Amino acid sequence: MNNKTMMQYFEWYQPDDGLFWKRCAAQAEKLKAKGIDMVWLPPAYKGTSSADVGYGVYDLYDLGEFDQKGTVRTKYGTIDEYKEAVSAFQENGIEVVADIVLDHRMGADRTEPVLATPMSPTERNKPIGKPREIQAWTGFDFPGRNNQYSDFKWNSSHFDGTDLDEATGEKQIFLFEGKEWANETDSENVNFDYLMGANVDMENPEVIEELTRWGNWYYDQIHMDGLRLDAVKHIRFEFFRDWLRRFREHAGRDIFAVGEYWSGELGKLLHYLDVTENSLRLFDVPLHYNFYNAGISDGAYDMRNLVSGCLTEQRPENSATFVDNHDTQNGQALQSFVPEWFKPLAYAVILLRNEGIPLVFYGDYYGIPANDTAPVFNLGKMVMIRKLYAYGEQRDYFDDQAIVGWTRGGDDEHEDSGIAVLMSDSGDGSKKMEIGKKFAGRQFFDVMEKCIEPVTIDEEGFGLFGTAGKNVAVWVTEEAYEKIRVEV
Repeated sequence: MNNKTMMQYFEWYQPDDGLFWKRCAAQAEKLKAKGIDMVWLPPAYKGTSSADVGYGVYDLYDLGEFDQKGTVRTKYGTIDEYKEAVSAFQENGIEVVADIVLDHRMGADRTEPVLATPMSPTERNKPIGKPREIQAWTGFDFPGRNNQYSDFKWNSSHFDGTDLDEATGEKQIFLFEGKEWANETDSENVNFDYLMGANVDMENPEVIEELTRWGNWYYDQIHMDGLRLDAVKHIRFEFFRDWLRRFREHAGRDIFAVGEYWSGELGKLLHYLDVTENSLRLFDVPLHYNFYNAGISDGAYDMRNLVSGCLTEQRPENSATFVDNHDTQNGQALQSFVPEWFKPLAYAVILLRNEGIPLVFYGDYYGIPANDTAPVFNLGKMVMIRKLYAYGEQRDYFDDQAIVGWTRGGDDEHEDSGIAVLMSDSGDGSKKMEIGKKFAGRQFFDVMEKCIEPVTIDEEGFGLFGTAGKNVAVWVTEEAYEKIRVEV
């Protein structure tokens, strides 16, 4: 992907003011100048209310156009504003990655009587009661849209389970009569097909046909450059392999795709990629947990293992790396927010190494006012260094429990390229690292401004690079150092 950097351009606690798409359009030119090449935008269709972040999906065909769920706009704005934001990004050379949520539906227009069996929440294949009739929220008629774009109506036959009997108020996982959970989903809770709301039956031919039709319609409306696929571990694994093939055939190009398979177990991610024939990337959740565990260990983590046991190590061509996202924010379902002191170290790993496509989180770049979270120190500098100077052969020095680093030797295509990175999760330190004989006699400076004295490269291409304790130092040539100080 030629050193591309993607940004998740939203966080959970943004205001429900309908102005988000306008803010996107206004920032597009500046983002490109700062080194951002791709933006992952939030789900753009109508949820259960105007405040819905986008994961409580009501109507996939309503992109902020129809008066439904008490609002015309979504949390982010109207359909016209969405299209204008996408155009602004693309006109500035930024690829747009659209978030799609196909696993479940919420906010149905009516209930239906359904024969269903209550299932164990921890052993989803185990009944804990007899089949009985429940009132399930499974009727989706979309009266506000009045058949525009699609006359497809969802009913109980298109779902295989839910979590509420409206007649009694009982909250329980119910499996509909005549249905089975998909065999190939994550094995957590024995079978993790069911996630929330009305669970879409991904083996129903009508559902497959409708979701294929919708995907083609969505592409024709927006012409996105990529897709972020939500909750893939809860969806029959073969589904996206086949759906993406049809979507790409319709688009006539190899659309980028990255899936969210939330598991810290590397084997599960590799299995999913095998089943889907490597047709997409996955976010490297094991690497995220390495960062989180290193941060909360407060100096007791073995830094030699920082990039081990993760997807990026095993299958970098299918990896998208990240530090945090909207789900790991404090107060969210997957809360595992990397401690502030370790964030610069984690971002150095994903931005300044040569494996995977890195994701910069909006909340880390701009801060999160809702809980007084400040932007990550010098994150903008590291994004720019990736774009301009993080090229060439990579030499790793993960050989010490506390202090680790690597160098990039630079290349002829990128002027002044070549960097050295050293980090410590405890005390100050230094390490002799090779960056290349072509740099002999040249001086390198720490753009993170933690190490004041320059490093001079010896005749064999080595330098004694240092770092401050619980920090990361990013060393670049004197010429690159001066440019970065001006650019950022």
